[in-house]
Amino acid sequence: MSYLFEVQVSPWELIIRGTTVYWFLFLLFRFCLRRDAGSLGLADVLVIVLIADAAQNGMAGEYKSVPEAMILVGTIAGWNYLIDRMSYHYSWFARFAEPRVVTLIRHGSIVRKNMQREMITDEELESQLRLAGAGSVEEVKHASLEPDGHISVLKYRDHT
Repeated sequence: MSYLFEVQVSPWELIIRGTTVYWFLFLLFRFCLRRDAGSLGLADVLVIVLIADAAQNGMAGEYKSVPEAMILVGTIAGWNYLIDRMSYHYSWFARFAEPRVVTLIRHGSIVRKNMQREMITDEELESQLRLAGAGSVEEVKHASLEPDGHISVLKYRDHT
């Protein structure tokens, strides 16, 4: 029973493993999976996935001890905190850590280049416009893909 609290894997190995996986998934989510993140922040989704896996491995015995799981979870949480803090204090880092806003409609015209780059179909865009109460693209002054994956829509004012 005492093996539950013995660290059998080097803490530095656990920190390096946690750091490597965190940064790999962070970059993957940041540059490839933006629209799938939904309303949760990118780092939030990443932390949930990694901590759940790290904690599960520790509880299931794959690491051999609880402190090993705690070191890995602490490493993941530490990177998340550091990224949030750096994004808050340094605008250059925030530009790296968070996707930029992408214009999809400008003055009633679709910006096709941005739609293609973000892989948004006309049907997806039209669905979001309907949810925002716009019947057509021509009614929209500006629509953007936001960093959290949602599409924001600003309509022209009604002149009736």
